[in-house]
Amino acid sequence: MDSKDSKVWFITGSSRGFGRTLARAALEAGHRVAATARRPEQLADLAEEFAERIRPIALDVTDPAAARAALAETHGHFGRIDVLVNNAGYANVSPIETTEDADFRAQFETNFWGVYHVTKAAVPLLREQRSGLVIQFSSVGGRVGGSPGIASYQAAKFAIDGFSRVLRAETAPFGVKVLVVEPSGFRTDWAGSSMTVHDVPAAYEGTVGAVNARLRQGVDGAAGDPVRAAGILVRMADRRDIPDHLPLGVNAVEYSLAQDRRLLAEDTRWREVARSADFAEPYPVAFPPEAAA
Repeated sequence: MDSKDSKVWFITGSSRGFGRTLARAALEAGHRVAATARRPEQLADLAEEFAERIRPIALDVTDPAAARAALAETHGHFGRIDVLVNNAGYANVSPIETTEDADFRAQFETNFWGVYHVTKAAVPLLREQRSGLVIQFSSVGGRVGGSPGIASYQAAKFAIDGFSRVLRAETAPFGVKVLVVEPSGFRTDWAGSSMTVHDVPAAYEGTVGAVNARLRQGVDGAAGDPVRAAGILVRMADRRDIPDHLPLGVNAVEYSLAQDRRLLAEDTRWREVARSADFAEPYPVAFPPEAAA
C-alpha cells in the first residue's frame, strides 16, 4: 500500500478477541496501528512481525488521563489518527437481583465510560484534522436487548448507541463519521475466559441459567468468523458512504430486522394514543383493542 493511502488505526482491547484480529487485519492491509491493551507485552508477536507500523501502548480505558496520553502518543508518533476503534469490553453473568453493585458498575466503567473517555480524548484531534472514522463496538444486544443475566453489558451497549448518535450529529461538520457495530456470536473468548459467571439462583435457572448455558455451549462453535468481520471493517473504513449501524453476523441481521418490524408495528398500533398527548390533537382517543391472551 502506498504511504498516502495508509491509515492510522487506534484500537482498544487489542490483546485478544476482535481487537487483536482487527489489528492484524489492518496491519496486513498495509495500515499503521496503535494497538492498546492493559498488558501491551501481549502484542510482542505483532510488534516483531510488523515492526514500525505497529505501536503497542498500555491503556486502561477507565482512566481518562491514560486515554488522553495514549491518543497523544499515537498522534505524536504517527502524525494523525484516521480510524478510532472502541472495542474493549466484557460481560459477567448474574441476575439483576443478585448482581453486586460493584460488579455492575465495574462492567459499566469499561463498557461505556471507557468508550466515553477514549472518544472524548480523540475528538479534538479529529476535529483539528477535519476527518476521521469512529467505530464503536456495540452488540446485537445493544440493538435488541433483553438477554437475561447481562444487564450491565447490554445497558452499556444501549448507552453507546445513544452517545454515538449525538457524537455523529456534533462531529459531522468536521468530516468525522461514526459507525456502531452490532455483532452477534463470534468465535472469540468473550463468553470464555473474559466472562465471570456468578451463582445463578434456582429462581433464575430458566432465564439467566438458560442464556448462560447457550453462551457456554456456543463458545467453540459460534457462527461468526472474527477474521471475516475484521476484513469487512477494514474495507468499510475506505468507504465514503457507510451505514450508521452495522449488524454483523446472521443472527445480528435477523434479530435486528425482526426488532425493527416489531417496533414499527407497535408504534403504528399506538400512534393515535401517543399523538393525543399534544394540546392540538384530539383527546381522548380510544385505545387499540386488547391483544388476545
